[in-house]
Amino acid sequence: MDFSPIFDALLSMWYLIPLFILVGVSRSPWFKGFIGEAIVNLAARFFLDKKQYHLIKNVTLPTDDGTTQIDHIIVSRFGVFVIETKNMKGWIFGSANQPYWTQQIFKHKSKFQNPLRQNYKHVKTLEAALEIEPSHIHSLIVFVGDSTFKTDMPENVTYAGGYIRYIKSRRDPVLSDVQVRLIIQKIEKGRLTRSIKTHVQHAKHVQEIVEKKSSEPLCPRCSSPMVLRESKKGQNIGKQFWGCSQFPRCRVIKDKEDMFNF
Repeated sequence: MDFSPIFDALLSMWYLIPLFILVGVSRSPWFKGFIGEAIVNLAARFFLDKKQYHLIKNVTLPTDDGTTQIDHIIVSRFGVFVIETKNMKGWIFGSANQPYWTQQIFKHKSKFQNPLRQNYKHVKTLEAALEIEPSHIHSLIVFVGDSTFKTDMPENVTYAGGYIRYIKSRRDPVLSDVQVRLIIQKIEKGRLTRSIKTHVQHAKHVQEIVEKKSSEPLCPRCSSPMVLRESKKGQNIGKQFWGCSQFPRCRVIKDKEDMFNF
């Protein structure tokens, strides 16, 4: 059988190969993260005075258990803003106290870590490294992409446009010009070198954390972590069971066979 017509047809469509590659890359988490960070960068460049607000991007800092990576840090006399970006679409449900939030796209729902809790580690790491007052550091979560908040969010959880307004709403100077320069110097000196090696090591650390969390059971009602407990009284005394970490606010417990409330 002569396959030359098939090969000729495939060769005539060579221009589609880059298109397929581009579509695949555009759907990857890396690309979504890149676009989200680019939007935040552009907004800072065009709407924040460079003389007053100093943007530092992709800061990887060492921690006791590995590393933590901060998307953006904006240093100003009005405080230090630690920014975590989320490029997501669909409906977003969550509150400040929930360990996990929900993303809903049509009928599909998925859980993701509360970004405020995720950014808390960034804030505390930076606070320790800079040795400044906690009140001078502000955690800020920025959602980009076609997403809609379906529950009331704290003021420091915003869309891309709102984060500029949040930063500009801090109008009382809390740091001197000298302190601002020293903070910038400390961040630049303390950050790990921006390199492929640093990125790979941090990605490995994050993957280890994800794998550990995925092995831990979550409460089917509020998505909080379940903790292993032991019954202290009654006919089940001495028996171990999984209980919601939010007890007594959430009373879900779980054993090996079923799920029930007490």
